[in-house]
Amino acid sequence: MKAKLPFNDPNNNKKERLRSFDFLRGLAILGVVSVHTTQNFTSNIAYIDYIFNLGRFGVQLFYFISALTMCYMWQLRKNEKNKIRNFYIRRFFRIVPLFWIAVFAYTYKQELELTQLQHQIFLSATLLHGLSSKAINFVPGGWSIFVEACFYLIFPFLIIKIGNRKNIYLFLAVTIWAGYTFFLKDFLFDKLLTLDLISNTYKRNEFLYMTFLNQSPIFFLGCYMFFVLNNLKTSNAKILFFFILWIIFNTFLYFFYEEGQYIFSSIYIFLGLFCFFCILKNIKFRPIEIIGKYSYAIYLFHNVVIDELLKVFVDQRNLFI
Repeated sequence: MKAKLPFNDPNNNKKERLRSFDFLRGLAILGVVSVHTTQNFTSNIAYIDYIFNLGRFGVQLFYFISALTMCYMWQLRKNEKNKIRNFYIRRFFRIVPLFWIAVFAYTYKQELELTQLQHQIFLSATLLHGLSSKAINFVPGGWSIFVEACFYLIFPFLIIKIGNRKNIYLFLAVTIWAGYTFFLKDFLFDKLLTLDLISNTYKRNEFLYMTFLNQSPIFFLGCYMFFVLNNLKTSNAKILFFFILWIIFNTFLYFFYEEGQYIFSSIYIFLGLFCFFCILKNIKFRPIEIIGKYSYAIYLFHNVVIDELLKVFVDQRNLFI
């Protein structure tokens, strides 16, 4: 018998079916806020700071939820006319107006003249900021919005061509991960230096981490998981076994090559499994769901609050007195 999951049970209303998504969004934004808070207000307790620092992977949790949500909404509107056009209109109004407000707010906070910020403002306002190392985080954390926008750009064509053939999404995820990890990352690293685009080694690695190519396997895995959940014919044990093997393989590569890229992919695979089982078990918790409903606004503007707190507690940056 087919399992009644949060998004395929016809006896649930739309609001009920999406509650587990909001729960996951709430966890994701709590992670992001926690890491940015402890970067400015440390506990001075190593293991606590380390745990809070893991909150940075809330961004990747957002990506899984985004892929799951897009597949769900596309399925929900399968009989809609002008689906592609309406998809882009909805996505535009979902992310762009609030992002423009954030661009204005962070422009106002800058101490530089507008003429010195024209490049960053233009690229941010047009959602092209991910192409420039100088503009990519003009809005703090804005790099992830660029990555989301790239996924939205290709999603309608992706799902029209592939449909519910879930193994193709998995194949794309593994292929892009392998191609980027073993070949393209080093090639781009050298090119950025050769072309004198980013001379600092740390900044080059950071920029390559934030590229859509590096993050895109997460979206494909999210699409794969949606169609697995939507038609549970495959054993959960087989799915779990495959992804655990992938994590072990990445971990082995990390200890052999000491390359952080392998640990990053292990973490987002684990997050994908976490999403999978939260939705499978329809995990919900109202307070976190409420936070999840406003996660996008919190993501864009929580740094403003942190900056204001820094002005108030200028001499006290320790969370525990």
